[in-house]
Amino acid sequence: MTTTLAPPPPRTAPPPSEDLGALALRHGLTVSGARPPLREYVRQLWSRRDFVAAFATARLTSQYSQARLGQLWQVATPLLNAAVYYLIFGVLMNAKHGVPDYVPFLITGVFVWTFTANTLLAGTRAISGNLGLVRALHFPRASLPLSLALQQLQQFLLSLAALVVILLCCGQFPAWSWLLAVPALGCQTLFNTGVALALARIAARTPDVAQLMPFALRTWMYASGAMWSIQNLASAGRFPEGVVLALRCNPAAVYIDLMRFALIGSHTQDRLPPHVWALAAGWALLSFAGGFVWFWKAEEAYGRG
Repeated sequence: MTTTLAPPPPRTAPPPSEDLGALALRHGLTVSGARPPLREYVRQLWSRRDFVAAFATARLTSQYSQARLGQLWQVATPLLNAAVYYLIFGVLMNAKHGVPDYVPFLITGVFVWTFTANTLLAGTRAISGNLGLVRALHFPRASLPLSLALQQLQQFLLSLAALVVILLCCGQFPAWSWLLAVPALGCQTLFNTGVALALARIAARTPDVAQLMPFALRTWMYASGAMWSIQNLASAGRFPEGVVLALRCNPAAVYIDLMRFALIGSHTQDRLPPHVWALAAGWALLSFAGGFVWFWKAEEAYGRG
């Protein structure tokens, strides 16, 4: 007797990918790491504000935990830099000539510049320095550069307390103009954060940017009038008007000038051009909005490779 085997049932073709995608969407499944809409992204960031603050505070606490002087280095570092710059620029190059209250002028410039430089350097390491966290957990990646920018703001506020003591020792006493330091600092913080967000995206793709940043920042510092007076340079007439205008519109120079105008009596007496506050606000809004949106557009790419 011959046994006849039944033919196997025909294989059914898998449903097309469009059907699978529709099925996933119906059940609330989304692509892992997909970039949410901008409004939803902002909402997610706001819901993680406690993490942003805690991460910033933890980084600030641990930054100098291995050093004997601990948190004192937050103040000692810019002070030592100011001492070196005073010797080189104030004494050897005579940059203090024609600048009233040069010591407060120099220290204020160095402290304000250090805030910007440290925030930008932190931004270059925001993603590349936290790849383990980025690849292991799902969260808005902007939390990292925002946390590091907040850490630098906290550090600058501690340095600002030391700056006030130094100003008092140099004969600069509190005045109503000191209140102008608050909006000036707010504009500078927004500007720093926006640039840090942009640098975080660039350095996430090209880590070598972090190695180039110290050279770029040093050049920018020399062009920002942290150690010398742009006003004296303009009065000397040795450079074209276009160069002087570019130096005056330089955002770092704008924020340094505003803090000097607010805190140093001899500079408060000078008439501040009205466009300076407009420049400060314009740089802040343009940098923060542009940096944030540009960082958000690459949300899906962070942590790959």
